[in-house]
Amino acid sequence: MKRTLIFSSVVAALGGLLFGFDTAVISGTTDWLSNVFDLSSFELGFTVSSALIGTIIGALFIGPLSDRYGRRAVLFILAVFYFISALGSGLAWSWSSFLFFRLLGGIGVGGASVVSPMYIAEISPAKFRGRLVAVAQLNIVFGMLLAYGSNYFISSLNLGEIEWRWMFAVEAVPAGLFFFFLFFTPRSPRWLIAKNFVDEARQVLNSCGTDSGDINKEINDIQISLEFEQQTKKEPLFTKKYKIPIMLAIAIAVFNQLSGINAVLYYAPHIFNMAGFGKSTALFNSIGIGGIFLIFTIAAMAVIDKMGRKKVMIIGSIGYIISLSAIAWAFFANPNDFSKQGSIVVLTGILVFVASHAFGQGSVIWVYLSEIFPNKVRGRGQSLGTTTHWIMNAVIAWTFPLIANISGGYTFAFFSLCMVVQLLWVLFIMPETKGISLENMQKKLGID
Repeated sequence: MKRTLIFSSVVAALGGLLFGFDTAVISGTTDWLSNVFDLSSFELGFTVSSALIGTIIGALFIGPLSDRYGRRAVLFILAVFYFISALGSGLAWSWSSFLFFRLLGGIGVGGASVVSPMYIAEISPAKFRGRLVAVAQLNIVFGMLLAYGSNYFISSLNLGEIEWRWMFAVEAVPAGLFFFFLFFTPRSPRWLIAKNFVDEARQVLNSCGTDSGDINKEINDIQISLEFEQQTKKEPLFTKKYKIPIMLAIAIAVFNQLSGINAVLYYAPHIFNMAGFGKSTALFNSIGIGGIFLIFTIAAMAVIDKMGRKKVMIIGSIGYIISLSAIAWAFFANPNDFSKQGSIVVLTGILVFVASHAFGQGSVIWVYLSEIFPNKVRGRGQSLGTTTHWIMNAVIAWTFPLIANISGGYTFAFFSLCMVVQLLWVLFIMPETKGISLENMQKKLGID
């Protein structure tokens, strides 16, 4: 594996790290934001979801921009968005200004979720592509862990009312490094060929490597692929023959968020406070969430192609149901003041819940979305699933504080019930995609 390829992949993966950091960092600031801006539960939910609204915008519109101006050029823009969002959120002078800067960061997150893995895939030879794209996915989880650790460290400094500002502002450091290192990465060879910069594309392929070792053959294969894409752009997605993959994509994306995973990730310290943990302990427990997420994501990547998507989803769904039910029981059994036993049940339940997600839904959804659509509409099909995921994410993040303030028990009981429905969906409806070619998958799903 060539050094240019490794370096460029690692740099692009910083977009994933910032993605994870930006989405998780707000978890340590929710109490401060409520006090500083005098927010109701409804307004706090909107504040957290403001970045997710930006994420939807970024995911929807960044693709065409990357086609027009190039993957690397868009990564530069996203790095600037991250940098401005970090400093702006830390220096926010009003609630409305804070919402604007978080929205800007959300656009960066949505854009990075599309462009970072796309760029890595396009500079990588096929034999290394899976592992290198996985680096971007792992970096998202590592970014979350970094955010939880950063929040805990800043909290330990006892900075008082400016504590939350530093939690956001510190993201400017990796954002600045991301921007700087992009200058030393090449442009995507696939995009260069699409824009007729063939000589530059040849240089990039020479420095990053090819599948066959024949650069001219690689260029010819890319040109043929681009011609095929142009021919298939007219194929409509929303037709009867694509009904099954569309329904599967929407279902897996909706269930992903009805588990409550992002409510836990965004409000982890708040949930631990509700369960009787002190502020410092709550932030420290959040680091455990990030660590568990990372470990079980790696474990899932090791077995998903051997066990299959359905088995992994079944294990994850059972883990969801057990852990969420236990958390709901703890809140029902301790309605006013948590006992030590109740607090331990919540902590254990949250960690098992996160492990279940990282091993199950969290590892399957993006693989599954890339497998169930035929070549002609795969890009738009994945976009549909991704957009559904982010919309549901915003809805859950917005409504969670309001509902949780009414009853933590009913909130987690609702998530548990949704996961019972997901388990039934996996057992009786979700088709297995392991080891099935894309052509045979079309036949299995009844697509002509």
